[in-house]
Amino acid sequence: MQHIVVERELELRLILSPERSVPVPARLTYRGEDPYAVHVVFHVDSERPVHWTFSRDLLVEGVFRPCGHGDVRVWPTKSEGRSVVLVALSSPGGDALLEAPAAQVSAWLERTLRAVPPGTEGGQLGIDDALDHLLAR
Repeated sequence: MQHIVVERELELRLILSPERSVPVPARLTYRGEDPYAVHVVFHVDSERPVHWTFSRDLLVEGVFRPCGHGDVRVWPTKSEGRSVVLVALSSPGGDALLEAPAAQVSAWLERTLRAVPPGTEGGQLGIDDALDHLLAR
């Protein structure tokens, strides 16, 4: 099993109102040992960063069309003439609407899809190797 990590630092915008947003540094991470998920760490003005994990497929689809429900929703749109991806997050602690540059998110996703193509995620988990090892005993 390969050790795959695909990361990208980028600046998101936390949308506070239609007229106001603030920058939020973030890091997108994809790991081969968790091949169905993407991890996002938001560096907000607190001592501890905020972590979110959700489906890679959700983010891939959200670059092209609205998707998701519940805690995570993603959809493409335009903002000031730029292509962006909006991510709405809901938790018991509150809600957030974040805007990400579509080109940067798409380029990062493309790297994850090259590293672990869709349909091959299960092979990253090493389940077959673990079963072979167990049955060999």
